[in-house]
Amino acid sequence: MVSPVLWNTEEKMRASVEGLKRELATIRTGHATPALIEHIKVEYAGVPTSLNQIAGISAPGARLLVIQPWDRGSIPSIEKAILKSDLGLNPTSNGNVIRLNLPPLSEERRQELTKVVRKRVEERKIMIRNLRRDAMSELKGLEKNKDISQDEHKRALDQLQKLTDSFIADTEQIARDKEAELMEV
Repeated sequence: MVSPVLWNTEEKMRASVEGLKRELATIRTGHATPALIEHIKVEYAGVPTSLNQIAGISAPGARLLVIQPWDRGSIPSIEKAILKSDLGLNPTSNGNVIRLNLPPLSEERRQELTKVVRKRVEERKIMIRNLRRDAMSELKGLEKNKDISQDEHKRALDQLQKLTDSFIADTEQIARDKEAELMEV
């Protein structure tokens, strides 16, 4: 009875941490990475489409991204979408590919991005704690209905707390890694 509750909670917590990793990958650091722009929505054939679905994105250099659209006619709409994004990048095109040069980050911008990272990490920690709370109430209901004993309830709560602590530690480690990456010059 207890296992499905803990298993579901663990899966949700794992998904939350994976979502955090994906979210932080979109925050610009000093290094070029395709994850920085692949989520940008481009108006293609009248439908908002993710950039990675209509073009190949590569990072041939530390400060350069190259976008190679599969349809050359989409180049103007890709450029427009990049300019509208809040990344502050200026695309240059030669008719076949789009190049994005990433300027070095200023110290002030690095501090701002670090604050953004901390805010997003804190949101994920709250999400994990909310998942713990939900699982605790579910376990309480099982105990109340006499589906599990008090001892099983206590053991399950201990396991749940260890699980929560583990995922909170993971999010903090991800935050430390991202902050170190941001502060790297």
